Amino acid sequence: MRLDTGGLIDRDAPLRFRFDGKGHAGLKGDTLASALLANGVRLMGRSFKYHRPRGVMTAGSEEPNALVQIGAGDQVAPNVRATQQEIYDGLTATSQNRWPSLRTDLLAVNDWLSPFLGAGFYYKTFMWPRSFWEKLYEPVIRRAAGLGALSGATDTARYDKAFAHCDVLVIGAGPAGLMAALTAARGGADVILADEDFRPGGRLNAEREEVGGLPGHLWAEETIRTLAEMDNVRIMRRTTVTGAYDGGTYGALERVGEHVGDLPDAAPVQTFWRIAARRAILAAGATERPIAFPDNDRPGVMLAGAVRAYANRWAVAPGKRVAVFGNNDDAWRTARDLAAAGVEIAAMIDTRQDAGGTGDFPVHRGAVVTGTRGRLGLTGLTVRGAGGSEEIAADTLAVSGGWNPAVHLTCHMNGRPVWDAAIAAFVPAENAVPGLLPAGAAAGRMTTAAALASGDAAARTALEALGAAAPTPDVPQAEDGETAITPFWHVTGTRGRAWLDFQNDVTVKDVKLAHQENFRSVEHMKRYTTLGMATDQGKLSNIGALAVLSELTGRPIPETGTTTFRPPYTPVRIGALGAHARGSGFAPQRYTTSHEASRARGAPFIEAGLWYRPSYFPRPGETTWRESCDREVRMVRESVGVADVSTLGKIDIQGPDAAAFLDFVYANTFSTLKPGRVRYGIMLREDGHVMDDGTTARLDEHRFLMTTTTAAAGQVMRHLEYVQQVLRPDLDVQTLSVTDHWAQFAVAGPKARDLLDSLVDEDIADAAFPFMSCGPVTVAGVAGRLFRISFSGELAYEIAVPARYGDALFRALVTRAESLEGGAYGMEALNVLRIEKGFLTHAELHGRTTPFDLGMARMVSARKDCIGQLATTREGLAGPEREQLVGLKPVENGARILPGAHLFAEGAEAVRVNDQGYVTSAGFSPTLNTTLALGFLRDGRARHGETIRMVDHLRGAETACTVCPPVFFDPEGSRVRG
Repeated sequence: MRLDTGGLIDRDAPLRFRFDGKGHAGLKGDTLASALLANGVRLMGRSFKYHRPRGVMTAGSEEPNALVQIGAGDQVAPNVRATQQEIYDGLTATSQNRWPSLRTDLLAVNDWLSPFLGAGFYYKTFMWPRSFWEKLYEPVIRRAAGLGALSGATDTARYDKAFAHCDVLVIGAGPAGLMAALTAARGGADVILADEDFRPGGRLNAEREEVGGLPGHLWAEETIRTLAEMDNVRIMRRTTVTGAYDGGTYGALERVGEHVGDLPDAAPVQTFWRIAARRAILAAGATERPIAFPDNDRPGVMLAGAVRAYANRWAVAPGKRVAVFGNNDDAWRTARDLAAAGVEIAAMIDTRQDAGGTGDFPVHRGAVVTGTRGRLGLTGLTVRGAGGSEEIAADTLAVSGGWNPAVHLTCHMNGRPVWDAAIAAFVPAENAVPGLLPAGAAAGRMTTAAALASGDAAARTALEALGAAAPTPDVPQAEDGETAITPFWHVTGTRGRAWLDFQNDVTVKDVKLAHQENFRSVEHMKRYTTLGMATDQGKLSNIGALAVLSELTGRPIPETGTTTFRPPYTPVRIGALGAHARGSGFAPQRYTTSHEASRARGAPFIEAGLWYRPSYFPRPGETTWRESCDREVRMVRESVGVADVSTLGKIDIQGPDAAAFLDFVYANTFSTLKPGRVRYGIMLREDGHVMDDGTTARLDEHRFLMTTTTAAAGQVMRHLEYVQQVLRPDLDVQTLSVTDHWAQFAVAGPKARDLLDSLVDEDIADAAFPFMSCGPVTVAGVAGRLFRISFSGELAYEIAVPARYGDALFRALVTRAESLEGGAYGMEALNVLRIEKGFLTHAELHGRTTPFDLGMARMVSARKDCIGQLATTREGLAGPEREQLVGLKPVENGARILPGAHLFAEGAEAVRVNDQGYVTSAGFSPTLNTTLALGFLRDGRARHGETIRMVDHLRGAETACTVCPPVFFDPEGSRVRG
């Protein structure tokens, strides 16, 4: 029912919308919930398990009942809270979790079967007969599961992602948040003020009280205008901060276009923000909690604060005759505000015998509600007091069991809240999230005056930490009456189901059953009953359930504990989290500096890690990739080839303890490496398996440059940071990824030195620049680096210049190579070249191989400690039963050997129990005119010369192979030394 006066809606801006196919009228500023209540619609949904009729209960993001689907056809958004969805012309909303209609839901038969469907019934019911699970139980359960439903069509809505940095992030724009933002901004800090509502002000928009001599909502408007005029403030409306993470990073979801009917083509529906804040202030307020009593879930039973908000903010009376039931002084405010708005108050029911409130309405002190009436909407209630029971006619019951500070974000990094007996609620623990300061109701400061002072104090603390001067205090006067409360969690001595979790249909009886069956830990109780596991994450139910469990176990609530709060604070669409991650945007696309030049030469590209690298460089007359690949291999073996190897990870390691650090992370020794030299090394995991391999160059006494494989660059960098921060914080060393800083090119082949002599100023002859050397060079006046290393087995160098010169250098190198009858070569040829030499990639370093398997056990130094060293000596990580690296050749020339195929002894059946190993890499070698492969074979090093069978059931291939050493070409290594 719309009230004739009041509210913060625009009565001159009518809007039309539809709910379940029926047209309704609303006003600008309405949410879907307020507009439906204004139109007399109380039934808005059905519960998950029993399909009980449910109406709106709250006025915010904690709403458990009024979840609807927005949109029609292919573009449907399920589980949208009607309390947050703003209405607009043409909005189409549909109720969910019902069939065939909301008023007549045949699945409500579950409610009649509820005696058989109590907590944990599924653990006991679907055990037999076993064959029924896949044929009957699972299909039926899956069909009934969930609330809303996706359309099944591709989501074509646009989502965006964005990043922001600030000095102070203020979470929530109620009185504490507004005061904190104002103080921080006046102190010169860069401020982001994020609030989930479209109208900042928080509870000030829902109350009849003054701040600084103005009505609360007008003071909020004036403060927002002041902040909006400041260059160092960003106000983010409709933005929910969903999670707190390491390093002062916060996730935030902005609902950009959900309040607009026709979005411009480029506009996103939602944007997910990553906000890096030097300090943050949590001013997210508090959530009112219900009281459990029989049938407290009927449409028309609402939280008292929400009833007050609908009346004061939206000028909507949820009913014509309202009863109020509470255990605290705040409940009386609802009765008084509604009475002042002309709504009839049927009764004010207070559990406290000594409640001191007054009002021009019937008052029942020391009384409780013991039951309600009305299937599809409340029609009456039963009150039990000292004088007995009484029936009261009412179509709305406003309930208040107290307020819970919104502590969730402070628990996202494993912090646990602490119990505050004064407000009968948990409050944030000190420093639960580094750099995050709770303020206002979120910190347990429940009055407006206390919230304003708390917000100002939090901002001053943040400014002090940032080294900024705080402004002169200017906190406005406001209401400061304490809210008395006597804890009261559920009504006892009654029959009927008293609901705790309204979305998942969990009752007091269910918690008692969990306790009876020895699920007495709060986490066990949660999982047994599913309490707090719905889309509202138990914002209304958790504390009530903890109180019931506390009574049952005889432990006080603080000892009973809380469940774990995890991000996100409110549901986030997968589309928003993965913004742009569709089609070509599914994964980052990284291009080398030579990408355009390679494309101009007709090279097709393949993905290597996240990089796009040229597969081969076709020339006129070549019709297959094999022709190009074979030519490029011969070109490197006979002349000179150029390949872009910039994608290899490059990590700059500096400090007095850099050498000791490398000795600890590598299996072999690097402290003995002389400046200007390069050494190959392997890196182990803590379990003794090989993580990665690569070369590391010593640039000077305290500086090294590590090279990693392309695929493992990020993994190795994370590993080094972990070692530096956790395992060896005693070492004075710094690490920095410089992969993107340098463009690096391999120049390989007998004519490699001739090519580079024409480009670099320095002497690179054998005597001055021997194999495994490194040093600075000048390339056409540009300072660069040269490394005498080879991944082809030929005389080879890798030359590096700052990335901005990469394109020019690649073109110059290829032009000179072509003049020497060489040219560019791609990944296909590079792979064949390294197989011919038995060099490893992550096809072999796949996480299940040890140094022993790779024939590198002697590289694990026994004269120093290193990660994984002791683990390599564990039983089972060495010995003849291990699969060891071998080379493979087909017995019949021209036969195929396929990567991924398995190896079996001659005459053995090709089944799992006879499996002897597998093939990791294979390719045709034009150098040796045969197919070559690398693989792992049980006791392989002792079986050189033996014939085994390669079997690939998937591709229907079988080949007889000869086992041989993994180095096929130039095993002496004479070519690489020039």
